[in-house]
Amino acid sequence: MNVTELLADLRSQHEAATARAGELQGQIDHLTAALAETEARLTELDIARKVIAEAAPAATEPDPPQTETSTAYQVFRARELHELLDLPTDEVSVNITRSRLARLLRQGFLTQPGRGRYQKRT
Repeated sequence: MNVTELLADLRSQHEAATARAGELQGQIDHLTAALAETEARLTELDIARKVIAEAAPAATEPDPPQTETSTAYQVFRARELHELLDLPTDEVSVNITRSRLARLLRQGFLTQPGRGRYQKRT
C-alpha cells in the first residue's frame, strides 16, 4: 500500500465517520426536542394536579346510600332478621338468634330501644 492509497482510505473513513456523526447528531436533536416536550407536559400535569388538589375538598368516602333493606341503625326484631337473611323462622331458630342478640347487647354492640327490639349502638 502506498501513501496515496493510504490517504484515500483515510479520506473515505473520515467521510463515513462524518456522515455517521451527522446521523447521530440528527437523532440527538430529535430526542432532545421530544424530551423537552415531555418535560413541559409533565410540568403542566404537576401544576394541574396541585391546583385541583388545593381546590378540591378533603377526600372523604361517600356515605353508602340508605335503602329500605339497609339495616344500619334500624330497629329490628329477631324474626325480622331471620326473614331478611332467609333463615328458618321456626321458634327454636329464632330463640337461638334472640340469645345471640342478647349476648351482643351485653357486650355493648347493640342497644334495646324496646322489648324484643334491637338496634346497632351508634
